[in-house]
Amino acid sequence: MTLTVALACAAVLLALGVFAVVIGRSPAATRLVYGASMIVTAISLIAASVQLLGLEQPWRLALPLGVPWLGAHFRLDALSAFFLVVVDLGAATASLFALGYGEHEDEPQRVLPFYPAFLAGMTLVVLADDAFTFLVSWEFMSLTSWALVMSHHRVPDNVRAGYVYLVMASFGTLALLLGFGLLAGPDGLYTFAQMRAAHPSALVGVLALVLALIGAGSKAGIVPLHVWLPLAHPAAPSHVSALMSGVMTKVAVYGFVRIAFDLAGAPVWWWSIVVLAIGGTTAVMGVLYALMQHDLKRLLAYHTVENIGIIFIGLGLALAFKAYGMLFAAALALTAALLHVFNHSLFKSLLFFGAGAVLTATGQRDMERLGGLIHRMPQTAFVFLVGCAAISALPPLNGFVSEWLTFQAILLSPQLPSWGLKLLVPAVGALLALSAALAAACFVKAYGVTFLGRPRSRAAETASETDRFSLAAMMLLAALCLLAGILPGLFIDALAPVSTALIGEHMPVQIGGQWLSIVPIAASRSSYDGLLVFAFIAISGTLAAAAIHRFASNRLRRAPAWDCGYPDASPATQYTAMSFAQPIRRVFGTLVFHARERSFMPPPGDTRPARLDVELSDPIWDWLYAPVVAGVLFAADRLNHLQFLTIRQFLSLVFGALVILLLVLAVWS
Repeated sequence: MTLTVALACAAVLLALGVFAVVIGRSPAATRLVYGASMIVTAISLIAASVQLLGLEQPWRLALPLGVPWLGAHFRLDALSAFFLVVVDLGAATASLFALGYGEHEDEPQRVLPFYPAFLAGMTLVVLADDAFTFLVSWEFMSLTSWALVMSHHRVPDNVRAGYVYLVMASFGTLALLLGFGLLAGPDGLYTFAQMRAAHPSALVGVLALVLALIGAGSKAGIVPLHVWLPLAHPAAPSHVSALMSGVMTKVAVYGFVRIAFDLAGAPVWWWSIVVLAIGGTTAVMGVLYALMQHDLKRLLAYHTVENIGIIFIGLGLALAFKAYGMLFAAALALTAALLHVFNHSLFKSLLFFGAGAVLTATGQRDMERLGGLIHRMPQTAFVFLVGCAAISALPPLNGFVSEWLTFQAILLSPQLPSWGLKLLVPAVGALLALSAALAAACFVKAYGVTFLGRPRSRAAETASETDRFSLAAMMLLAALCLLAGILPGLFIDALAPVSTALIGEHMPVQIGGQWLSIVPIAASRSSYDGLLVFAFIAISGTLAAAAIHRFASNRLRRAPAWDCGYPDASPATQYTAMSFAQPIRRVFGTLVFHARERSFMPPPGDTRPARLDVELSDPIWDWLYAPVVAGVLFAADRLNHLQFLTIRQFLSLVFGALVILLLVLAVWS
């Protein structure tokens, strides 16, 4: 029943995309499309939640679509139900936000037809139960999201972003196609049930794992396959950016989990080394890239790279523990990774919504031209602060819980027999701790420069609060961030069916513990009580504020901000995003970004302003992608003359190619 409801919702979303083409220029189109999308995804969310909580058995369905005589297979089990919850929750809140935000779109007809189709594509990916349906849905998801990235196609940077995204998406799909081809084997076992029952060999399993890491990892944004993400996510409309960053990357994580934990067979311990190394590197590189940004949406996009790294650290630990039969530790690591999937979808969507509200109010994404918005947009400033605290892993919010569980899994690594993992896992733990600290610094910068201080531009000075629909969506996500932080046991227990299906074990039941605390290993070893932490913060903060107002001076005095001795100082003298990141840039910049600083200080009497120019480059792009681009352009120039061949030359070329292919077949047979 639940699978039928989910598929019906996907069909309605596809029909809604067609309907949006018809009414795209109507004044009521925005409200109709986004309102209907919100209702449909809310219904699908209820169905997925019922399935996840174990109220129904896994459902399978085959439809006479796609490949002749084979059809399209769909399945809703615990794993797909969890990721469908993530997709539908993100889609419903994004649709609510877009009810207000979409009114500011200059050309809504370029967004409305593809938006519900994009939601349908993500839904079909997590429901697919065969390779063909999965890949078709995956490519449909990629193409519709590319169309949304290109909705503002008159901006030159957006065109480049769309091109890079399309190339990387095609590359990822090719890798997944090869991976499924290996799992299908010579008999063409293209359904997931057949692949699962075939029990692939260790060699086939590791090749499929590597191809899944490339294919799904390129969509998720792991380093070094991340180059498209900071280009494409900021280019899309803000509610689409939230979906791409908070939801679509999780669909990519689903693809990896489905292959690595379900279809590729029993894991070997050294598989985890690759995943852990990539996860740790991705987490640190992502946050370092983010610290160097002054474009608010680009900063948030790079932080998606960081959080994807954290998720892959948890998945790598789960593979290592499962390979050695440490099922309880594997369940802990997998639960931590999946909980961070859910948590990141909440606070990253919230932050992109906040960035969209700022963009609507000011027309600016550059933090150097913002500031002082806490006075003009107090409600947006509050919910954005909640998102900043959550992504910085500060208690009692949800980001802390999943990262803390990941650290608890890391502390179990000395029990692993392999010395390689005993050395690698603590190093990855150190990288995780470094990324958490740098993330906190980054969001102090993002919030302080954007919302605090004085306005740096006329647009920031005249900004006004966003609309009620956008505020409602942000308030809802902020409340969920708090709820998942103070009552994490509810969400951990909800993940038990997923862990049981993939690992064969799950964490102990958390609900019912004293003070609703969570105990990942043993009460004598570690525990966390989000409700008590929240109560302590609320009570101590209230008492401190009351004491200050009661016993401190009762005279209120207002004065201008300190101006360093210069009256009427320019707001430009405040700390900027660039100056805030300067110490970290000087520590890591030379090695990671090839940073170069050039300063100009005019001599006394010269009225020209002093200047500091900073040049940053991405070595991954310079070393990995730029040579590939140059090689393709070189080959294209050399092969360009083929289009000017005569008919005789073309026939000779075809004949020669046919002879070579026949020789290859003769030798091969």
